[in-house]
Amino acid sequence: MKVMIVGGGGREHAIAMSVAKSKKVEKIYCLPGNAGIEAVAQCVPIGPMEFEKIRDFAKEQKIDLAVIGMDDPLVGGLTDILEAEGIRTFGPRKNAAILEGSKAFSKDLMKKYQIPTAAYENFDNADDALCYLERASYPIVLKADGLALGKGVLICKSFEEAKAGVKEIMLDKKFGASGNTMVVEEFMTGREVSVLSFVDGKTVKTMTSAQDHKRAKDGDEGPNTGGMGTFSPSPFYTEEIAQYCEEHIFQPTVDAMRTEGREFKGIIFFGLMLTEDGPKVLEYNARFGDPEAQVVLPRMKTDIVDVMEACIDGTLDQVNLEFEDNAAVCVVLASDGYPLAYEKGIPIEGFEKFEGKDGYYCFHAGTKKNEQGQIVTNGGRVLGITAKGADLKEARKNAYAATEWISFANKYMRNDIGKAIDEA
Repeated sequence: MKVMIVGGGGREHAIAMSVAKSKKVEKIYCLPGNAGIEAVAQCVPIGPMEFEKIRDFAKEQKIDLAVIGMDDPLVGGLTDILEAEGIRTFGPRKNAAILEGSKAFSKDLMKKYQIPTAAYENFDNADDALCYLERASYPIVLKADGLALGKGVLICKSFEEAKAGVKEIMLDKKFGASGNTMVVEEFMTGREVSVLSFVDGKTVKTMTSAQDHKRAKDGDEGPNTGGMGTFSPSPFYTEEIAQYCEEHIFQPTVDAMRTEGREFKGIIFFGLMLTEDGPKVLEYNARFGDPEAQVVLPRMKTDIVDVMEACIDGTLDQVNLEFEDNAAVCVVLASDGYPLAYEKGIPIEGFEKFEGKDGYYCFHAGTKKNEQGQIVTNGGRVLGITAKGADLKEARKNAYAATEWISFANKYMRNDIGKAIDEA
């Protein structure tokens, strides 16, 4: 098979490495890819939103399976465009990707189908939002309705902070048109858990659980980022909680989308909060998480291409989804200053130390090759250093040891990824 992966971050590197393990696959292309993905795929300089170029490339190369890793092209309808040309595509169509593309839509869906989530109100007018926030209890959460690179969520501790947040999202349009509508949501407390799942329109099969660390600084301080590290599985996601989520969240979401005429095929990422009142949905994503994919996919035993094809064909109920009985931790190496201002183009050294090391992975996120052929930094999140272990504590120790193998001038990381493991 010829497989085309759309995207160029750490998530797509993890997907490409999983696809490369399949005996069915002969050739992998990644559009646009990055300096690390080059090791397993041919990188093609076509951007993820250049839909016509992607379509034409897929037709020319007679692609057997297209895998869309990123949210923007999914929400923009790339699946529909490729399917119209007869190209088998893994990822939801536009009318289903709205599950991630509009937080207001997903909140209304949960309300309509009684799927547990935080209390909320939607606003498309800043003055109305401010009137509501004047009499609200704090802390409270403001969310830009549309896609915002994982950064469109503000936790406000006072009305003054909320007022500044409304200005940022709805008036200053920090997140562009994504802030035309804003969700104001009850602040939930508890453990966060990420559960990624494969979906074929009817059947949902969950992967092993994970937990992300969104804040830039140790102790969950600093601004929200795209994710500074993850661990898998979550010791807080018990069999009992998993059973409840299956009955009250996972299957009801898939059924609700089908009932609404928005059949969902691909990945649903369930972002959950384990509250005192039981698990509730924080958010939905319509693709693999990043960096969740970097700890979940290395532990997956089942051939990912078989699973993706079953999702497309509606035969997921016939697949036995298996994961290794171990653990994995990913620590993101970022450029100092991320997610605000940071330098690019800084040479990176130490990649050779990962060669031949079983259970250790260096996933490239923001990298490229310079004119001299040297790998340099090209983004805020540069690399995801993942390591496995017999249990979470061993995986954490291994991952942090491996972060020392890599060096670049403005290297920054959190030092407490997976610290919650010690409390489990």
